[in-house]
Amino acid sequence: MKLSFVEKAGYSLGDGAANLVFQTMILFQLNFYTDTLGITAAAAGTLLLVGRLWDAFFDPMMGVMADRTNTRWGKFRPWVLWTAVPWGVVMVLAYSTPNFSASGKLVYACLTNVLLMTLYSANNTPYSALTGVMTGDVVERTTLSSYRFVAAMIAQLMVGGFTLPLVAKFGQGNNAKGWQMTIGLWACICVVLFVITFLTTRERIQPDPKQKSSAKQDFGNLLKTGPWIAMFILTVAHFIVLAMRGGTLSYYFRYFLDNERLFGLLSSLGLTAPANGSVPGGVWHYLLSTFGLIVDVKRSNVSSVGFSLFNISSQFITVIGVLFSTFLTVRFGKKAVAIAGFSLATIFMALFILLPPDAVGTVFLLEYVRALAYAPTIPLIWAMFADVVDYAEWKTGRRTTGVIYSTILFGLKAGLSLGGAMAGWLLSGYGYRPNAVQTPGALQGIRMTISVYPAIFFLIVIVCLICYKIGKKLNLQIQDELAERRTRFATI
Repeated sequence: MKLSFVEKAGYSLGDGAANLVFQTMILFQLNFYTDTLGITAAAAGTLLLVGRLWDAFFDPMMGVMADRTNTRWGKFRPWVLWTAVPWGVVMVLAYSTPNFSASGKLVYACLTNVLLMTLYSANNTPYSALTGVMTGDVVERTTLSSYRFVAAMIAQLMVGGFTLPLVAKFGQGNNAKGWQMTIGLWACICVVLFVITFLTTRERIQPDPKQKSSAKQDFGNLLKTGPWIAMFILTVAHFIVLAMRGGTLSYYFRYFLDNERLFGLLSSLGLTAPANGSVPGGVWHYLLSTFGLIVDVKRSNVSSVGFSLFNISSQFITVIGVLFSTFLTVRFGKKAVAIAGFSLATIFMALFILLPPDAVGTVFLLEYVRALAYAPTIPLIWAMFADVVDYAEWKTGRRTTGVIYSTILFGLKAGLSLGGAMAGWLLSGYGYRPNAVQTPGALQGIRMTISVYPAIFFLIVIVCLICYKIGKKLNLQIQDELAERRTRFATI
């Protein structure tokens, strides 16, 4: 079941599209709600919890529906197509700022966020399940996941590096307008990419035709499947980290890092306006100004440009690390590589708490090392989800791709919900106030929320990986035995 380059690349574009929403949620949604829409940090944290928890509970329902969808295009591909346009429309609505009262804005934000999360599940649950039905080859699945996450990293680079400059460019001082137009651009790209994914992919692995539909049995079997339990807990903890740390980094740049030192770093890259008014040089200035996205940095916008550069450069490093994932997996196996990557990433992330405000260069270097260690784990985790599907079929004789992926996505959304809410609650508890000079306590809260607190949850991830029983040898055994079974019932 080897896949062509076109199919792998086409499949990857779906995750690129999804990450235009996902990374915006991770990096900017909390900040958008507090600093543009005008919602308090505590209320915004609760709002994110409500929307993402609903999304989490909707995932298993979506998995059951996807497993029972039967069309000439397959079970999962049609959902990617059907949800594309509604997804784009609701994206724009979710980042619009209506002229409502404070309570009206809160209700509006809650409704649009819930609707966006519902469409995210209706699209991304079947999309993720495609990994388990496009091929049964474990190496091909890792390669497919690597393609997928290269596209995801490129999307993350676009969101992290260009969102704030685009908001400033489109808004011209009006952040509400800037956000709406920027998200409108991302939405148009999303729709096109989802259509390409639908057109270029194929579903090849089907459940045993004699398998009877039983949602109760499908969910009951999960609790007897050790690898699923380990991956579920791992996913919750993993995405708590991504939401908690990702949602707080912009505050770290805006309020904690020394702007003069950051300005000096950007000056060395040719991004600042020189005193004599001459045209600045430097490769970063050339690349970014070519697209008209970043103009000469002034002290008033140094934190947003610094944060954009931080995200862009970090994503480049992450893409490099993802490219090594397949090689490392073939050599050492998914489990061993994942344990090593998460362990190193935990250490490097925790070290951020030791950095003073003027250690701007060290902040960038430490992030690059963390990203390089963490990057190979990204495609591996999703390939391991497909292995759990195979393990469950191997043990029970029932293939429940949609149910397993949807429950793992339940854990993902629950982690996002808790991580985003915890970030808002922690900031509020430490005394954060929007658009104001922060107290030492608030600054300490920001530092802890990007370092020590997420590192604790990464330790939980490592424990789950140690308990995960599907190593390289068992993985290959399952692949061969399932291939023999499929050949047998295909000839009956």
